[in-house]
Amino acid sequence: MKKILVMALSLLMMVLFTACGKTPQPAENTEKPAETTATEENSTAQSNSKILVAFFSRAGDNYEVGVIEKGNTKIVAEMISEKTGADLFEIKPVKDYPSEYRECTEVAKQEQTENIRPALVALPENLQNYDTIFLGYPIWWSDFPMVIYTFLENQDFNGKTIIPFCTSAGEYMTGKENQIPEIAKGSTVREGLGLKGKMCQENPEEVRAKVNTWLEGLGY
Repeated sequence: MKKILVMALSLLMMVLFTACGKTPQPAENTEKPAETTATEENSTAQSNSKILVAFFSRAGDNYEVGVIEKGNTKIVAEMISEKTGADLFEIKPVKDYPSEYRECTEVAKQEQTENIRPALVALPENLQNYDTIFLGYPIWWSDFPMVIYTFLENQDFNGKTIIPFCTSAGEYMTGKENQIPEIAKGSTVREGLGLKGKMCQENPEEVRAKVNTWLEGLGY
């Protein structure tokens, strides 16, 4: 009887020891990883892209608004920079254009007729670091100011995306922007924005709304 009791106790201890020694297994994770939509991928790509806003703008006596301290295109450029977090670069000619409106139009016409490339104060030192360049300018004689040709022809834009924006007497672009890849070799162009210059002075918040809508349509 005593032997049977000892054997029973030994068997019970073995069962308890074996049960305590089992390692619990982690539950199987059946949750699928979240899928990334095309829109999210595009937004991520845009946020990782290094962006530059390069612009030429002229203050002084301007059409329909008189003498202004900040050029219309510069106002738009700053709005784009604020919205996208882009760096700003102002395209400046070595020789300033006349402050008086009529005289400036005559100089601009002469440069265009003679196909002049005005010298610039500087070019971006690190353009290779940027994937996307917003390019801003006023429309002069249905074309780019000639300083824009200087800017586009003297740098390597291969593989870069250029997004044009301009100011003028109306809310339009001239179609010249479609020729940018011919001037800035190797670049591609996305949909631009044309704005009425005097709106930048008289109703900047309306301009900002138009700029933001355009940028959001581009994925910014």
